[in-house]
Amino acid sequence: MNAAAADLDPVEYLFRCLAEEGGALYGGEAVTQLEHALQAADLAYREGASDALVAAALLHDVGHLLAADDGAAESGHDLYHEEAGARFVARHFPPAVSEPIRLHVDAKRYLCAIDPDYFATLSPASVRTLALQGGPFDEAGATAFRLTPFSEDAVKLRFWDDLAKDPEADPPPLAFFRPVVERARRRA
Repeated sequence: MNAAAADLDPVEYLFRCLAEEGGALYGGEAVTQLEHALQAADLAYREGASDALVAAALLHDVGHLLAADDGAAESGHDLYHEEAGARFVARHFPPAVSEPIRLHVDAKRYLCAIDPDYFATLSPASVRTLALQGGPFDEAGATAFRLTPFSEDAVKLRFWDDLAKDPEADPPPLAFFRPVVERARRRA
């Protein structure tokens, strides 16, 4: 996004990022960044998640767009998209939105550490990025994660993230989630 867009209302800015920059394929998956975001948000919404958690699901990978990490993972680089996204979101939303975003990568590492069957459910791209992200937590890392505020929400977000890679899915359009994200922001 250009510098003028950064002067927009934060929700407008994020929605423009998703709409204008979200057309690229999502890190080796068969869906675009935008399709992935919409599917994750739709899964959260259908499960009756709070507005904050639906917003987190929609925005969980916006760090890829903000950091312009075009294919970084595929070339063996971790640009810490979760941190980039969470930093921006935390300036404009409450921790109930930003913290699950920040923790969604650690949630994958946690789930791999505590559930041997979980690893088998990961897509090849998620397995590749897991290695870049430090691999499964050891026992101490898993315990520390479990004790971190918003870790339970991050685990929920992780499951939606894993499922949000279906090229045949038909989630609502981006505009559907605007009121949800606006409500989540107002709670800041």
